[in-house]
Amino acid sequence: MRSTGKLLGSGRSADVYEIDEAWVLRRDRAGWGDATAEAAVMEHVRGHGFPAPGVRLATRTDLVMERLSGPTMLEAFGTGRLGHQECGLTLARLLRALHAVPARISADPAVRVLHLDLHPDNVMLTPDGPRVIDWANTEEGPPGLDWGMSAVILAQVAVSDAPYAKAAHDTLTAMLTDGTPGITDAGLTEARERREANPTMSETEIRLLGEAEELVRGISAPGL
Repeated sequence: MRSTGKLLGSGRSADVYEIDEAWVLRRDRAGWGDATAEAAVMEHVRGHGFPAPGVRLATRTDLVMERLSGPTMLEAFGTGRLGHQECGLTLARLLRALHAVPARISADPAVRVLHLDLHPDNVMLTPDGPRVIDWANTEEGPPGLDWGMSAVILAQVAVSDAPYAKAAHDTLTAMLTDGTPGITDAGLTEARERREANPTMSETEIRLLGEAEELVRGISAPGL
């Protein structure tokens, strides 16, 4: 097991440590994921021009990856660096760009690489542009599921009493009304079911899912 340096941040299931100016170590403390599979997907999408961090080494629990500089979109809200409209449109562009990448494993042309956790706290605003981090949930499947997951995540915040509720609502609206959203009825339904089954969800977050789904359907095009 690689020794750790300074702790840079912690999420629901992993911690990120400093290695040096170029690399960081993300260590899974929950034992749910497989960093080797995650790294393979990151390198695959990077090879097709998608802005994911570079990877140097991966084991089941450890991922050594490129160290990025800049705030996350969520952090940029607080400083006024990024508007909610721009954030929503950027999320939509990133989803479309990701779904233009062919699947790594499946030969089905309708199947694409999915991030399944693409939201403002997983997009870093680097000097080279937005970069998407935290690929722990990645799978291959229909793009509508990816859109559904991003929408439900934002909507859960939007219908809550969290400080960023209005920002989440405005971001969600921009993402779903940019002219070419890829959200589908099946994708939204499955996204809600997955969020309900997610062991990291609190009881409060789960209770908000019904209202969150209604919000997404209300913002999206008629017929969803």
